[in-house]
This record gives sequence, structure tokens and C-alpha cells, in this order.
Amino acid sequence: MAAPAMAQTAPVAPAPATAPAAAAPAAAKPFVAPWLSVAELRKRYADAQSRYMTIRGVEVHYKDEGPRNAPVLFMVHGSLSTLRTWDVITARLKGRYRIIRYDIPGYGLSGRISDQVAATVQPVDIAEELLTRLGVKKVTAVGVSSGGTMCMYLAAKRPDMVERLILSNTPSDPVDTSHLVMPKAFTDGIALAKVRGGYNDRAYWDEYLGFFAGEAARISKRTRDEYYDFNRREPEKHPVALVARIGDGQQATIEMAKVKAPTFLVWGAADPLLPESAANAIARYLKNAQINRMLMPDVGHYPPLEVGERFAAWIDTYVVAGTPKAGATPAPTWAAPRRH
Repeated sequence: MAAPAMAQTAPVAPAPATAPAAAAPAAAKPFVAPWLSVAELRKRYADAQSRYMTIRGVEVHYKDEGPRNAPVLFMVHGSLSTLRTWDVITARLKGRYRIIRYDIPGYGLSGRISDQVAATVQPVDIAEELLTRLGVKKVTAVGVSSGGTMCMYLAAKRPDMVERLILSNTPSDPVDTSHLVMPKAFTDGIALAKVRGGYNDRAYWDEYLGFFAGEAARISKRTRDEYYDFNRREPEKHPVALVARIGDGQQATIEMAKVKAPTFLVWGAADPLLPESAANAIARYLKNAQINRMLMPDVGHYPPLEVGERFAAWIDTYVVAGTPKAGATPAPTWAAPRRH
């Protein structure tokens, strides 16, 4: 932020009559945002595991790793994120699970969204068709933030496919940000982006990730760099068309009531946006599902980014031992001890 102009304390002497007229100050150069095209992002971030599939008229970037005959984990990232949300967890678990994850179109390395796709394709259609075309019959669907919303909608639509849900810091009511108390550096960054056509600089993403973390130091430099790069992808005309949303909550409530798959809530209770009360709310909406929960009081909105190793351990524990079997005694509700 520029320092305020100092008050002039003495008059300026007039220039001699013979002096040439002062040149007019040069006009400030307009700001040019350093956007990255999808092609540039692919050149920078695609790797040997990157695959592409055209679904309903949009190109989807996905990864499919691990043994073909192993239990399948289907992982969905949240808004403003990419499938790289799950890198640590994939590295930890792909030896004994088949892990499928994808970039929601409009994000990451997936293609751009046309007017026709935005008007005719539902977000859950992409997830469902990706799994169907990969020949997958059963999955444990794992989602964080709006990625959890996608997983709930998939479970509601395809109860035959979704064996269980693992949800992390997922909204169940229309999202309200009015209670957030943001540091000045964060609000300054938001204001600056408005005059820069939506472009957020690297410093903004440091503030963003730090604000939503339980402990900012846990968010690696690599993750911060990736958030900056992927969120300077050339702007989309329909940026959230294929993101699963709660909207006004009316249809979402109906869909959540359809979910019967056993559900494990792995929750960052230090999340300023969706704290423990949001975990309680989603448990009420999923009234026909058996709920287990793990509350992590030191973790914020993005547990897979902040405590990936811990999150992977909870996934493995639940899939192996925590899922209730037909006719069995209900599994206990797990909760981390509260801080006092």
C-alpha cells in the first residue's frame, strides 16, 4: 500500500522565465494481469499420471492410480482448488486403494466451459460419467468443502455406487460469510482484485490460505505457489457452472435426505467459515445416514492440505474398521478432545 502524500511545508519557487516548460507526467501504464492459459498450465503441471476424458462436451483432467482390483476412493476437491488437494493422501494410500480424482471443469487442467455445457450439464453428471466410463461399480466418495457437496449429490443419485461418504468441512446451508473477521491485508487484497479484473496476486493467496488454516505454517510453499498459478487461469465465462452448490438450500435439503450411505465427518473445527456448528448441521440434514465424526480443533477449512497424513490415516481407519456392516451394532461417534 502506498504511503500517504506528505503535506507541502514551503512554497515552491517559480521557475525562471527562460526555463523550458516542464514535461507532462507520463500516464500510468494500465495493469495487465499475468493470466495463464489452460495450455500453459498443462505444460507446467501435467505429469505422467495426467489423463483426459471428454464428458458431455467438456474435457476433464483426471488421475487414476493404484491397483485396479483395490477398493476405490473417489476424491473431489473444493472451490478454487484442484485435484492436487489430494496429493499427500494419494501418495500415502495408493498402494492399497485405487484412487480416482479429477479437476472440476473450469479449474485445474480441465477444459473451459461452453455456454451449452453451462446450460445443459449438471455438476454431478461429470462425476457420475467419469466413474461409469472407468468401469467403477463401488466407491468411497471423499470430498472437502464444495467437493463434499458433490459427493453427497452423487450418493443421492447413485446409492448403488457410493458405498460410504467421507466429508470434510462441507456446507449444508447457504454459505454466509458475514461473520468472518478478516485481517486488513486480506481485505486489501480483495479490494485490489476488484480493480484488477478479478486477478489476485501471490500475496493474496498467502493471506487466503493462512486465514482459512488452523496453523498457517502447515500450508507449504508449493501449495501456495500452486494456488496462485491455478487461480490466475484465464477467467471463465461460467466459473462455477460445474461446481456443486447448496444454492438457496431447498433442493439441497431434498438431496441430502436421500443419502443413506454411512458417512464420516472429518472436520477442521478451527475453520472460520464452517466451524463445529456446521458439522452438527450437516449431520441433521443427513438424517437417513449413519454418522461418525472426527473433530480436529487445531485444523481449518482445508484438512487435506493442512494435515494430509492425518487425514489419510482417518480415511484408512474408517474404510477398514469404521464402516458399519449390515446388522452390526452401530459404530461409535468419534470426536477429538476439546481444547480448554
